[in-house]
Amino acid sequence: MRKKILICLLATSLCVGAASAQFGGVVYDPTNYSNALLRYFQLQQQLVQLRNSYAQLVSQYNLALQMSRNLENMPARYRAQFSQWRNGTAIDTYTNTGGWISGANFGQPDTVLAGYRQATTQLGTYDAKALSSMNADELARVKSQYASVELADGANTTALATIGSIRGNAQTLETQINNLERDSLSDDPNLNTEVSVLNKINATNVLTLRSIQDSNKLLASLLEQQTVAAKQQRELTTNAINADISRRSSLLGNMNQVTGTLTDSLENFRMR
Repeated sequence: MRKKILICLLATSLCVGAASAQFGGVVYDPTNYSNALLRYFQLQQQLVQLRNSYAQLVSQYNLALQMSRNLENMPARYRAQFSQWRNGTAIDTYTNTGGWISGANFGQPDTVLAGYRQATTQLGTYDAKALSSMNADELARVKSQYASVELADGANTTALATIGSIRGNAQTLETQINNLERDSLSDDPNLNTEVSVLNKINATNVLTLRSIQDSNKLLASLLEQQTVAAKQQRELTTNAINADISRRSSLLGNMNQVTGTLTDSLENFRMR
């Protein structure tokens, strides 16, 4: 009995000693320590990444700040004076150039036609009797010459209308160019945003295209006048060639006629 009691007391004391070691001492766990080190390393990597991101953002901000700065006193540095549009002028001694000048300055079609007719010699017309008395070659030559004059009149009036239209819109175009120049050289932040700059670039391109179109109109008018002049030159050359052909044909016929007449005269003279 005593032996059993001693064994129980010994077992109880051992259990108490083990419990005190479990709850009162420091326990080392390798798994938790490894996880803590891994977490610390990850935090270090995140800190490095945050520093790099911050440095990149600061660099981008400084670049944007530098690019957003305007040049100082741009109007004084870059604004230039250009020649003004000049309207056509002419002395009107016999009151027949005013309509031409008005049409060339403003381009109204009716004014151009009236002014051109007033300043040029009017082309007459052949009556039916005169036309019927012409042979085929003469009639063709007259019609061709008449067409040359009419084509020249059309080309001249078209050129006058084109010049007048360009001159008439010159002041409006000059105002738009001045507005574009003023907005481009302005230091107003609202006029220097990305959208504003793109809009000004687009407006510049449109004005350039309009100017090129006006230049093309002038070139077309010049080409039309040169074409009419080339036609007139061709007619002069053609008429000269045709006149030479007709002269040679007539000369040959006349020579044959003279030769025949002379032969008949000689034969008659011998018979007598």
